[in-house]
Amino acid sequence: MRSTAIVASLLACLGIAGCTSSSGVDGLAPSLETTSSIPRPDAAVPQADVGTAAPAEAVVQTAQVEEVAEPAEPEVTPIALVAVPKPALREAPYAGGKIHRHRFRDAKPINFGKRSPTKLAVHGVDVSRWQREIDWPKLRSQGANFAYIKATDGGDHLDPMFRKNWRAAGEAGLRRGAYHFFYWCRTAGEQADWFIRNVPKVAGALPPVIDVEWNGDSKNCRKRPSRAKVLEKMQVFMDRLEAHYGQRPIIYTAPDFYRDNLRGAFPDHPFWLRSVAAHPAKVYPGRKWVFWQYSGSGLSHGVQGRIDLNVFHGDESKWRAWVGQNAG
Repeated sequence: MRSTAIVASLLACLGIAGCTSSSGVDGLAPSLETTSSIPRPDAAVPQADVGTAAPAEAVVQTAQVEEVAEPAEPEVTPIALVAVPKPALREAPYAGGKIHRHRFRDAKPINFGKRSPTKLAVHGVDVSRWQREIDWPKLRSQGANFAYIKATDGGDHLDPMFRKNWRAAGEAGLRRGAYHFFYWCRTAGEQADWFIRNVPKVAGALPPVIDVEWNGDSKNCRKRPSRAKVLEKMQVFMDRLEAHYGQRPIIYTAPDFYRDNLRGAFPDHPFWLRSVAAHPAKVYPGRKWVFWQYSGSGLSHGVQGRIDLNVFHGDESKWRAWVGQNAG
């Protein structure tokens, strides 16, 4: 009976020591588990509780373990973990990259005469949800060297294709920029905040664009403010964007709105002019421009239906110089 009790006592001690020893090694060795579940910046991240008391069960277990003298643990060298870098987007080089020649077609071609946009070197497109799914590598090979992508309207609408187009255009190697359609029934400040909230600040991006036209097609906003009010609201919006992105915004406009509001205004801002029936020099006399939207009926591989066609005012060397000075 006495020898049996001694053996039982020894076995019990060994069992307790084994449990506490295993727990100690686990606490020293780092975990090798990784996860790809990284929360989005806008996702709510639960905050860890600081200074919260441990559950009662844990306190009891700790007290039980401390009653037994633990043997000395061997030193364990932690395993060094090497972070695996996240692969970057496959963006082709921009300013020094290849310029793809114009290969677009037009459902309603216009004869612009000696000042035809086809004689200029650097063509591009502007897109929105109406172009649906776009094959961006194919569109680039057809002559789209840059793309302006519809981002926002007013103070609460985000184009449902913006994020996908923004990412895919960059991966295909196009110079990309975002534009905002301005509503005259919303304050300039809330519209600027909405654009900034949705359009990332990205190295290499083209300057942001404010698209100013009369909102005649809108059921909810058909206001036509005075010229003074138009210019005031535009200035507030553009100043906010320039302060945030560090780039002077480009003004996109159409002939009727320009005639009513913009002749002689904003001489230090770059302009993007819509002129689908004649050269901009005839429609906007005396106005310098950077981009010319020369067609709203373009056809191209990579896009279903029609697409807006644009061209940069200059040759390849001027394009690279302008990008170097104005891209983010």
